[in-house]
Amino acid sequence: MAPILSTVRRIKAGRRNDVPKPELEFFDPSGISIQSVANISGLSEQILSVDKVSGDYTRLLHFEPGTDSSPMGPQIHDFREEVWIIEGSFFDISLQQTFTAGMYACRPPGMTHGPWRSEEGCKTLEFRRYESNSNHQG
Repeated sequence: MAPILSTVRRIKAGRRNDVPKPELEFFDPSGISIQSVANISGLSEQILSVDKVSGDYTRLLHFEPGTDSSPMGPQIHDFREEVWIIEGSFFDISLQQTFTAGMYACRPPGMTHGPWRSEEGCKTLEFRRYESNSNHQG
């Protein structure tokens, strides 16, 4: 799609278009560095793209087998978060429920979730977006 047409469609749809994430064509994310998350053994992330002005970003979150995020406690964010479980599963300790590959969550700012344990390991794709009226410096 031509850049001008996609911009017009975003504006007509009422979506933000002030500072977009970078334009990235298909690539193999295995070359992106993996960073540990919150000093939790077995929990790591790969940031796929980030908007350095708004703080919006997309990441792969990896739970190695046996990972337990209990030391982080329940999570509450000031951003909207969408999560798709790509592979594996994890157990939500607060909800006492297991979530598996193919499942999806959409969490508004302020929604409490987690902590989790993953016996088999898990990989999720996450989209995090700050509300348009409050820019976050990431």
